[in-house]
Amino acid sequence: MSIRIALAALLLLPTVAVAQTPPDGEAIFRRDCSACHGMDARNRVGPGLAGFWGRAAGAAENFRYSAAMRAKAEAGLRWDEETVRAYLRNPREVVPGGTMAYPGLRDEARLEALVAWLRERSAAQP
Repeated sequence: MSIRIALAALLLLPTVAVAQTPPDGEAIFRRDCSACHGMDARNRVGPGLAGFWGRAAGAAENFRYSAAMRAKAEAGLRWDEETVRAYLRNPREVVPGGTMAYPGLRDEARLEALVAWLRERSAAQP
């Protein structure tokens, strides 16, 4: 009898909806990007990303870009919404022969969070 009462009590408990927390762009950057890039102008393994949004590719001062990235930059590659999204999804597709070791971010929610954070953060840079 006590088992029936316990089961009935469980069924009467209000259900709590578990909301999924949206991905945090800054956390994704720290995990996936910060080993090579910073949001300042200082170059590391990769170029500093201060103010990169909207600028021409291959434009970070004193960074030694791959020949493939230099060729894309000369062809007019710019870091806009479409390009950043495509590059972060699959860097080797956007710049074949480039040296970025990152394999790409396929999860659309995480990609959207990272792109939004980069856009906002880059705009806040001098």
